[in-house]
Amino acid sequence: MTGVPGTSGLAGAVLIGGTSSDAGKSLLVAGLCRALARQGVRVAPFKAQNMSNNSVVTLDGGEIGRAQALQAYACGLEPSTRFNPVLLKPGGDRRSHVIVRGRPAGDVGAADYFTRRTRLLEVVTDELRSLREEFDVVICEGAGSVAEINLRDTDIANMGLAQAADLPVLLVTDIDRGGSLAHLFGTTAILGADDQSRIAGYVINKFRGDPAILAPGIEQVRQITGRPTLGVLPFDPDLWIDAEDSLASPVGRRVGPPETNPVIGVDGGVGSRLRVAAIRLPR
Repeated sequence: MTGVPGTSGLAGAVLIGGTSSDAGKSLLVAGLCRALARQGVRVAPFKAQNMSNNSVVTLDGGEIGRAQALQAYACGLEPSTRFNPVLLKPGGDRRSHVIVRGRPAGDVGAADYFTRRTRLLEVVTDELRSLREEFDVVICEGAGSVAEINLRDTDIANMGLAQAADLPVLLVTDIDRGGSLAHLFGTTAILGADDQSRIAGYVINKFRGDPAILAPGIEQVRQITGRPTLGVLPFDPDLWIDAEDSLASPVGRRVGPPETNPVIGVDGGVGSRLRVAAIRLPR
C-alpha cells in the first residue's frame, strides 16, 4: 500500500468491507462508532455510495441511507448528507434514481451511471476528506462485496475508495450462511495486488456456538493469507435494525418483537395482538 498525495495530516480512517451483501458491515460500523464515541473520540460514519429504497430525511431535507442515520446516532451526531453523499434508489434491475449530497440528480441506467464515475468519485473523496479534517476518526462502510472485480474500474464505494483515500480495509463475513472462511480467502485472492495489500484483517459475524471451535480454521486462514482474524461476533436473534436490501429479509422470516412480549391495549391493559403481513412481489 502506497501513500496517496494529499492524505498526509488527515485523521485516521478505515473501510469496513464485506465478502457479500448483508455480511454485517453496517452493524460493525455502528458498533465501532459507539465504542469510540463512549471513549470521547470524535468519530463519524461514512458510506460513499449506498443502494437502497429505504432512506432517512436529514434535518436539511436531504436523503441518506438508514444505516448511516443509525451510525450517526451511535456517534452522538445528527444524520447528515455528508455521511452518505451518493444514494441510489433502484427503480428496477437497470435503472436507479440518483441522490447526490442528499438532493435528486436524475434517473440513470447502469451504463450511464458508470460514465459519471469520475465526478462521483470527486464528490465522495471531497466529503471524506472534509470529515477527516473535522473528526478524530472516520469509520467507512463499503457496499456489497469488495470482490466485484467486473466493477472495479468504476468502483467508488469499496476498493476504489480505499485506493483513492489510502484506507486500510477490514473484511467482514457472514458465517451464518456458511462458507465464510472460504469467502475470506477467495475474496482476498481474487483482488489485484494493490487491493490485496490494503486488507488488514478479518471479522467473522453471526457465529452461533463456542468460538473455540473456529480456532483451527482461523489459524489456517492466517497461515494461508498472512492476515489475522480480529474478532468473532455472535449471532443475535433479538437484534432488530432496519434492513436495506432483500437479502436481510429472506422469505419466511418473521420480523417484529418476540411473541412472548405482551401487547399493551389503549386502556393500559394487555390487549389483542395485531398481526401485520407484507406481500413480497417481484420487482
